[in-house]
Amino acid sequence: MKKIFLSLLLLMSTISYAQDLVYTGYFSNKALKGYDTVAYFTDNKAVKGNKKFVTQYKGADWYFVNAKHLDMFENNPEKYAPQYGGYCAWALAAQRSFAPGDPNQWALVDGKLYLNYDADVKAKWDQSPAEFIRKANTIWPQLITE
Repeated sequence: MKKIFLSLLLLMSTISYAQDLVYTGYFSNKALKGYDTVAYFTDNKAVKGNKKFVTQYKGADWYFVNAKHLDMFENNPEKYAPQYGGYCAWALAAQRSFAPGDPNQWALVDGKLYLNYDADVKAKWDQSPAEFIRKANTIWPQLITE
């Protein structure tokens, strides 16, 4: 019996749990904590979505302020969805790790949305976004398949 328990313990300690493709937190299925991803592009600010305008994409619920934003997203989700599934862009590049992205710590770079963990991390990321994007673009495909 002791050998079975030790074997199970070893097996469980070697299992790695895959991250979701879109960060939603532990107790929610809301992408961007319910913020409207299209609003970053159209209003140039973080705006909370409305539960009347919601869709599913990559296993997460996406909220929008109005039907127009919902339609824009549904017609081209790759254009509006944050890079790296809404995980912190700096953490991916600098630490090769997953950290939640804060919808209020964001940047648009070359028509793409990037989130960061908090204001301090975003300040680090803002020092060299092109370099961090280059690194994260290389790391992201590796991390989501591990």
